[in-house]
Amino acid sequence: MGRDLSALFDPASVAVVGASDDPAKYGHAIAAQAIRAGGRRPVHMVNRRGGTVLGRTVAPSLSAIGEPVDLAVVSVPAAGFEDAVDEALRCGARAIVAITAGFAETGDAGRIRQQAVAERVRAAGAVMVGPNCLGIADNTTDLYLASDTFTPGGVALLSQSGNLALELQLRFRPHRLGFSRFVSLGNQADVTLVDLLADCARHEDTRAIAVYAEDFGDGRAFAEAAADAGKPVVLLTAGRGDASARSAQSHTGALTTSADVVTAACRDAGVELVATPRELTVAVAALSGARRASGRRVAVLTDGGGHGVVAADAVEAAGLTVPELHEPTRQQLREALWEQSAVANPVDLAGMGEQDPASYAETIAALLAAEEVDAVLMTGYFGGYAAAEGGLGGGGKALADGEEEAARLIAARHRATAKPLVVQSMYPESPSCRTLAAAGIPVFAATEDSARALAATAPLAQRTGVTPLPVPASPLRESGYMETRRALEEAGLAFPAAREIHDDAELLAAAGEFSGPYVLKALHLLHKSDAGGVVLGLAGPDELLAAFREMHARLGASSYSVEAMADLTDGIELIVGVNRDPRFGPVAMVGLGGVLAEALHDVAFTLAPVPAERAVSLLRGLRTAALLDGVRGKPPVDVEAAAKAVEAITAFAAAHPEIAEIEVNPLLVRPDGALALDSRAVLA
Repeated sequence: MGRDLSALFDPASVAVVGASDDPAKYGHAIAAQAIRAGGRRPVHMVNRRGGTVLGRTVAPSLSAIGEPVDLAVVSVPAAGFEDAVDEALRCGARAIVAITAGFAETGDAGRIRQQAVAERVRAAGAVMVGPNCLGIADNTTDLYLASDTFTPGGVALLSQSGNLALELQLRFRPHRLGFSRFVSLGNQADVTLVDLLADCARHEDTRAIAVYAEDFGDGRAFAEAAADAGKPVVLLTAGRGDASARSAQSHTGALTTSADVVTAACRDAGVELVATPRELTVAVAALSGARRASGRRVAVLTDGGGHGVVAADAVEAAGLTVPELHEPTRQQLREALWEQSAVANPVDLAGMGEQDPASYAETIAALLAAEEVDAVLMTGYFGGYAAAEGGLGGGGKALADGEEEAARLIAARHRATAKPLVVQSMYPESPSCRTLAAAGIPVFAATEDSARALAATAPLAQRTGVTPLPVPASPLRESGYMETRRALEEAGLAFPAAREIHDDAELLAAAGEFSGPYVLKALHLLHKSDAGGVVLGLAGPDELLAAFREMHARLGASSYSVEAMADLTDGIELIVGVNRDPRFGPVAMVGLGGVLAEALHDVAFTLAPVPAERAVSLLRGLRTAALLDGVRGKPPVDVEAAAKAVEAITAFAAAHPEIAEIEVNPLLVRPDGALALDSRAVLA
């Protein structure tokens, strides 16, 4: 069930330590908000100088209050923070909101102080948000312990930015969205983003969870909590650049950026990942009503061809489709509309809307009922008939009234179906559009926002959840080529026959153990092919010996591998690797491999380990997936065998946390199975 945060969101009593009458101090803002709760719970003001704050008598210390304090807000200078926390714990506080800054964000010394405080809080059985946070609020329990007021609603906001929360408050307002809870995450010394996410998932009055986070802490635990939330989770995050790939020692590491990792984790967990506050607002507006489309087919309705074409392009750019409507639906529309209306999709009323606004409602009803439609986007002028004085073309009050009646009919049709309906209007603040918004229909001014909203409601076809990590295996002590290869073979991965050699005699002995053609590899080189340390297709012992002498003279490697040459006929070379991310743990990469892996960059990512059925979907999702099924007369390769190899490699890597990077490249997939031709591991 996770940690008990009841004292944090619904305490029996509150004390503001550092309360002040000075408007320039944060203790003043918190105190002013705290007393808004009226008689919901006792609120005590504490300041060592005594006196009054906001007309209330101030206690010089928590102990001087003379009764238990359930939650203490600590907003004092850093030098007095530890003493204030310790006193709160002695007075029975079960929750602490630590506003005070000057800890982990300042460096190692501050981090050590912060850790010591957090350990004392946990030892006392209490919980602490912060330090270095901006407070919390819970509109469902009348708890106001942040400097600003948040409009009540169904969205829980967990944020590392206070200003961003204020921006979202403004952006939410036109969509009639508000907040069930707000928590400023701060340094997450004790209560973490994961703890808060799990608690908000259990909170009955929270319909959706919005997160702004720069530091996930345990990113994998975040993904697991989001996957189990049972409610929409929308994430805005920063710092998804490629700096983490700069020191990589494998193709996998070089191709894996922080953005890839976060994107993969969110997709696996079903988290809606966004890039801006505006996009977060769009996604929350679409998802807070808990509607999900059963497919990706969108019907577009407009009363002007330009809006319809632009909207159709935006919908397809968002990853959805705008299919032609079936003949029964078209016939129904022909009977309802006039002759010049287009009924294929987009559906264009072609001016009928200004003659008869009810045609919007009739068309929406038909589209929502059509079996070939999963969601509907209405775009263009709707709202304009009632927005301007006199209505369009001087139609006046009758036209405006007709449009508002159509809006009420559309809202009724929307309530009667589970399909998403989204509206883009030139007049989003018109009375008709406000009627739609009040009925839970998202209304946007921008076409791209309406398309993005529909994309958020599309089915989570690729959501897989997060596969649990296996029990750690005995750690690898050596990560050389032969050691890694043997370990992967024990894990179930097939390799060609190979022998490690050091001189002519060992080479000839190896050649006698299996027939050619042969492959010769110089070992202990980071990228053997790039260094000229791999020779393929050596027909017999003589060619093998000559190649060995030339390579050894040129590279002087400490050892070499003689291997049986695999039959490359009709094969596809893949790359499979795992890179251990400091936040999200093992992250798997699969894609088109061989020497062109980095050049082609046709790869997909997911959290490891990867079950075989998940591996199939990753492979089928590659840009070059058509190669797997055979092109230009070539037979299809054994995708199931490739998927089982991916499962073996990623399960092995996930069970070995000491491995920073591991890859098999190439993994040769033929019509009759899969064979690993080369491997590399880098220990952390």
